[in-house]
Amino acid sequence: MAQIDVHKLTDHARFGGFHGLVLFWCALIIIFDGYDLAVAGIALPSIMKEMGVSPTNAGFMVSSALFGMMFGAIFLGTIADKIGRRWAIAICMLLFSVFTAAAGFTSDPVSFSITRFLAGLGIGGVMPNVVAQMTEYSPRKMRSTLVTLMFSGYSVGGMLAALLGKGLIESYGWQSVFVAAGLPVLLIPLILKSLPESMAFLIKHGHAEDVKRILPRIDPSYVPAASDEFVLPHAHHAHGAPIGKLFQDGRGFSTTMFWVAFFMCLFMVYALSSWLTKLMAGAGYSLGSALTFVLVLNFGAMIGAIGGGWLADRFHIKYVLVGFYALAAVSITLLGYKVPTEVLYVLVGLAGASTIGTQILTYAYVGQYYPMAVRSTGIGWASGVGRSGAILAPIVIGTLVGMSLPLQHNFMAIAIPAVIATLAVSMINHGRSASAHH
Repeated sequence: MAQIDVHKLTDHARFGGFHGLVLFWCALIIIFDGYDLAVAGIALPSIMKEMGVSPTNAGFMVSSALFGMMFGAIFLGTIADKIGRRWAIAICMLLFSVFTAAAGFTSDPVSFSITRFLAGLGIGGVMPNVVAQMTEYSPRKMRSTLVTLMFSGYSVGGMLAALLGKGLIESYGWQSVFVAAGLPVLLIPLILKSLPESMAFLIKHGHAEDVKRILPRIDPSYVPAASDEFVLPHAHHAHGAPIGKLFQDGRGFSTTMFWVAFFMCLFMVYALSSWLTKLMAGAGYSLGSALTFVLVLNFGAMIGAIGGGWLADRFHIKYVLVGFYALAAVSITLLGYKVPTEVLYVLVGLAGASTIGTQILTYAYVGQYYPMAVRSTGIGWASGVGRSGAILAPIVIGTLVGMSLPLQHNFMAIAIPAVIATLAVSMINHGRSASAHH
């Protein structure tokens, strides 16, 4: 009777069609996710005009989706253990597609905020599930590359929102970009059919036959036998370590610095994605060119994420991050000053690379920093603390926009967190990390 360690088999498999399929679906789901998130910032100037809301209230309207994301990540992120990852992903997609579309049918700030909150539950919940899915099925030697590639779907979604937004808002009003977000619902049956279930879930629930169908697709050299028994390495049986573990072995200070970095990074990401269009429109650019900035921001983010991942594999990830955050501080500050349009586009691209792109790298560093037993707890807490930065950003910047300060003050307020993040990452004690002990 053969005991098959499914994780070992996956780790050493060669990349094939099956992996490509998982990457395709996971990236596609992240693209929809990115679209749903970017769409509010893109429609903001038109919504404020039509509903007659103040910048401060508009900030709260944008933040309602981020509140939803925080709850979604906690509750729907863990539901997969009970119902399986495929169904968890399907439920999240249903939530974010239906309620983003529903926001297009609202005409007052309160009902808009409620539908955005409900959409946020799905946007936040799908994230941990898709990341877990991609990680579980990726061959070990290209795991970071595949996860980074999948994450760049986020920026593709933002670019899609900006491209569609340009034509749709001018022709059919802001509602149309929200209604368009309902289309992914049609793909749910197909995703349930094509996406494999988590093997850990199948083994835990005694579905050995399903595992026998999946494994030969991962590694064609494996031929299932009737007597095969599937096992998971012992480390995978541990369910979430207590938070206290993050502060043991001299890691307490570094854990705090990670939290500061996450908070600051997500603050910048959401300040830019919520208010860039409005700030640029206010600076005298037409809505069309203000949307082009969102396109450039997300294009920069994609280059930043993929380039950052490549650099981090070659140089020390900590120093790559310090460099990226310093770049964010400089490029965002300069956005507030009058420069030639070409230079402005370069600055917006750099801002995207060093904020949205860096967020993914910061996730990667946290994942590498903690030992395996506390890794998911470490990532979960860091991104949970970071979420509060995401929620505050649209409100804080909205309040500043409401004060009608000069443009450079608004951008300085977005750049200060970059300076704090640069300092925080540089103070992380790498000697205490799990990767330093290999």
